Amino acid sequence: MMLKKRIFRLLVAFIAVFAISGCGLTIKYSLSGASIPPDAKTFSVAYFPNNAPMVEPILSSTLTDALVDKFSRQTRLTQVDEGGDFAFEGEITGYSSTTASASSNDVALLNRLTITVKVRFTNALEPAMSFNKSFTAFADYDSSRLLTEVAGELVPEIVDQLVNDIFQASASNW
Repeated sequence: MMLKKRIFRLLVAFIAVFAISGCGLTIKYSLSGASIPPDAKTFSVAYFPNNAPMVEPILSSTLTDALVDKFSRQTRLTQVDEGGDFAFEGEITGYSSTTASASSNDVALLNRLTITVKVRFTNALEPAMSFNKSFTAFADYDSSRLLTEVAGELVPEIVDQLVNDIFQASASNW
């Protein structure tokens, strides 16, 4: 009896999928989570200058290159120098290290490296999806280490978080 119910449910689900697809409804899916309009063909990423009060020398190129790499690897879009269907520009506005947690003696246990990026995204095909907003990400590190010691490992980690957030905001409708 239980087997018949399962088979019936599977059959109903199977028929529903065919009925929906037969009605002209196009279901788009992607392993990357991207939901890019079919007419979009190109993307462009302008260099993100570092205008933060405290500057990490390679942060601008690391962020710019990571954003280009993400769209090159996870979408079908072709990179162009400027004026892409998906166009990104912006600046690094924050790079700071602060105390993340302290002991009962007010001794820092963890510090937090925080990076903030202001992004202007233009969707030339669906202008309502364009935005101008800031993204912030951080990573904690042991306070016994200097920022100069950990920046090489933390900056790529934080940039990955930022790029994923920017990707989701621009290429996904959820």
